[in-house]
Amino acid sequence: MMVPGSMPRIIFVLFAKRRLFLPKSEQLNKSTKIILNYVLGGGLSVWLTFMIYRQVQHQQNLPAAWEHMRTTVMESGWLLMVVVVVMMFINWGLEARKWQLLVRPLEEVPFRRAFGAILSGVSLSVNTPNRIGEYGGRILYLRNKNKLKAIAATIVGSFSQLIITVVFGLIGFIYYINQYEMTRGGYFEPAVREKLLLAFLLVVCTLGFILYFRLKIIVDLFERIPWLRKVKVFIQIIARYSPRELEKLLLLSAVRYLVFSAQYLILLYALGVSFVWWQGFFMINVIYLVMAVLPTIAIAEIGLRGSVSMHFLGLLSTNAAGILAATVAIWLINLVLPAVMGALLLLGVKIFKDK
Repeated sequence: MMVPGSMPRIIFVLFAKRRLFLPKSEQLNKSTKIILNYVLGGGLSVWLTFMIYRQVQHQQNLPAAWEHMRTTVMESGWLLMVVVVVMMFINWGLEARKWQLLVRPLEEVPFRRAFGAILSGVSLSVNTPNRIGEYGGRILYLRNKNKLKAIAATIVGSFSQLIITVVFGLIGFIYYINQYEMTRGGYFEPAVREKLLLAFLLVVCTLGFILYFRLKIIVDLFERIPWLRKVKVFIQIIARYSPRELEKLLLLSAVRYLVFSAQYLILLYALGVSFVWWQGFFMINVIYLVMAVLPTIAIAEIGLRGSVSMHFLGLLSTNAAGILAATVAIWLINLVLPAVMGALLLLGVKIFKDK
């Protein structure tokens, strides 16, 4: 461990021979940033990779699911697995395009850098509740003055995706309650609970759309509350999006939703789970809705995701092994693989940028 005060002396020795004709304070500042970028960037990348590996190793359902994937895919479904992996890049590419549009009022971000920011966000999100770490991963790719403002912009993108998830979830829930009876228990009969849940989802959808297209309400709220006025400058960006831009974000979110839903359906088919595809799509809508409202840690949610998937998809097929394997596969392809890629990309990210 380095003792206080030794860092400036070491930096001075390293750079004195290079005759950097800069003021001493600036020289030390830049030198410190270089060292910290290498140390922190590399350390963060190694730590995230290790944590991802450790969490994957502790997944109880993984061995059985992997064995089912290995035997089934090698027989007939390997090409479909390749298709799903390619669709993973489309999935996160659409999210990168959304983020690129969201931060445009702050700075122009090339698509390649936006895609790297998305993957790094996934990497940082895997060990945080409800993936809140993704905000930190993304803003590392922006200028220092725009980092905090970009958090508000990123939340708008998440809001658009949540609205789409609730809309499709509502459609799936309507199908579910018309075809199957909810589990008994609780204070209300299943029929009453169905109506209450349906009404609640309708209210959430309506309020969500109203607030989404009236984001200025949030800015006004920050202005009216004294202790929030100081941070108003960081959220003003959300009032700068036009209705057309917000509509485009919703469209991209909807296309992305269809992409990762199609991935799930393809994996289920490749792993031997048979049902009518549109019924499976409706059930997947309900699964994603449930996962969106339950607080989880992304890397550890496979157990919960497996239970939820078994409950709803189990109504369509008795192939429990196939359902579990598909659930694990979509988790590995859409979350773990991008997280590993994002951890590696962090090696080249400057955590401390020049002024």
